[in-house]
Amino acid sequence: MTNKKNIVVLGSSRGIGKALVELLAQNENHHVIALSRNTEELASFCKLPQNITYGFVDVASEQVHQQLNKVLSEFNTIDVLINNAGKLVNKPFEELSRKEIDSCYQTNAVGVMFATQYFIPKMRDHGGHIVNISTVGAFQGSVKFPGLSAYSTSKAGITSFTELFAEEYKETPIRMNCLCLGAVQTEMLSEAFPGLQVPTSPEEMAAYIADFSLSGHQYFNGKILPVSASTP
Repeated sequence: MTNKKNIVVLGSSRGIGKALVELLAQNENHHVIALSRNTEELASFCKLPQNITYGFVDVASEQVHQQLNKVLSEFNTIDVLINNAGKLVNKPFEELSRKEIDSCYQTNAVGVMFATQYFIPKMRDHGGHIVNISTVGAFQGSVKFPGLSAYSTSKAGITSFTELFAEEYKETPIRMNCLCLGAVQTEMLSEAFPGLQVPTSPEEMAAYIADFSLSGHQYFNGKILPVSASTP
């Protein structure tokens, strides 16, 4: 991949995703495409450098390919895809509705897989790095917490997807890895653990993910990597 990169961040309206867009766009050689279903929040990017494109994409939608194409049709190649979209439900297992379970899986697993299909033709010839953002709660052997069964199991889906994808596309120049993040001081953390204060900020985690997305493919493929300095 060249130094000039087209980078897509799915799930970029708040928290780590927003911090990623702002950080990556500081390099004028990068063109960053910020995608989210929350277009009101995305509008804040219009005040930032001109190397940011933003648009509406709902990964849980069956029309996600069409939505992606509306924003990305002019981009013949994509160098980096960061699958950061996430849906959290914090509720005791017996109280979970089928709709709540489905919503987690449609966004965190099914939607990520379906959206990723769109990018293969834009990476197949020149190569690319796909980084799936999961949670340390989906990492085998990690500490688990009550109320997060729908969220963590759906996020575990993309850990297996990472390994399977890497095997299926190992003869191509496309690489895929998965980062299982620990606690970061975001809105989603507050939903999962109300009142909890942790030392890692969205900007700090974004810096790690950004660096990994640009260089991790040189050393890893199909790997599930926990990124956590605390429990949770």
